[in-house]
Amino acid sequence: MKRLLIVLMLIVTAPAVYAQGCAACTKTAAGLDDKSAKGLNGGILYLATLPLAIMGTVGFMWWKHNRNS
Repeated sequence: MKRLLIVLMLIVTAPAVYAQGCAACTKTAAGLDDKSAKGLNGGILYLATLPLAIMGTVGFMWWKHNRNS
């Protein structure tokens, strides 16, 4: 049941994650040269690391706790 819930959550939330982005960022990135566009992408990834690390740590701890039970 837990696996089904996790798979269902991933299926439901994954398209929402890929659909994020604002029109201003898209227009800005389209007008930049290659070096600046890479810098913008790097900045976005840099800002995303902390929330992803927190979610990954909580998920790992949850998995580890439930696996031992």
